[in-house]
Amino acid sequence: MWRREHYLALGAYLLLLALLAAGCATSDMTNPPRSVTEQLLLSTAADRAMTNHNFSIFNGRKVYVDGTYFEGYDSKYALGAVRDALSSAGALLVDDVTNADIIVQARSGGLSTDSSDSLVGIPKMGMPVPLSGALQIPEVALWKSQKQNSIAKFALLAYERESRRHVYSSGPLVGKAYNNYYKLLGIITWTSTDIPEKAKPKKHKHHPAKQPAHPPASGSSSSPGQEMPAQRAAQPAA
Repeated sequence: MWRREHYLALGAYLLLLALLAAGCATSDMTNPPRSVTEQLLLSTAADRAMTNHNFSIFNGRKVYVDGTYFEGYDSKYALGAVRDALSSAGALLVDDVTNADIIVQARSGGLSTDSSDSLVGIPKMGMPVPLSGALQIPEVALWKSQKQNSIAKFALLAYERESRRHVYSSGPLVGKAYNNYYKLLGIITWTSTDIPEKAKPKKHKHHPAKQPAHPPASGSSSSPGQEMPAQRAAQPAA
């Protein structure tokens, strides 16, 4: 059971955090409409949707990638990922459909992000003050989380240009990525992500190279059972 002293201590702690947050200097910066985190989430999911699939059926064939049915955010990058995967499998990409043996139609079933926020504490708010306007109360977070997840879902349909005969259907090609931000007690923050460009590099321990053992200098070694003259002189007489 909480006592009165516990509530007073908690109130004092929250007040201290509010004062510290209010006293911090801030500066306004101009930001683009989309954050780099959002763009990396989408591009990472698109890359993963096109990896670990067998496209060897296009090896040595002239292929034209048709993006007519591909709609979504960052569609140019996503179509570039499709072209990259086909080219890596040996396909000969052409820019003119009349030069192609096979037409590959790419379509998108989803390429976007979801986000969720949670806060335990006091949210940022404005408190009206008579004759003074509004007093902005900063956020005081005992626990805060901001989670972002991206999903890319593509599919490919391939058919022969002249005969229109079906060649290949990929089925759903799915890739995912996430970036989660956490704050504890208003000051402790960390991020969990699987985006390669935002993940912190692992530190490798440096082990000093072992020095090779040097053989003893010539003339300084003695065979077993053989003693140096100084050693024999030091032994007491029997």
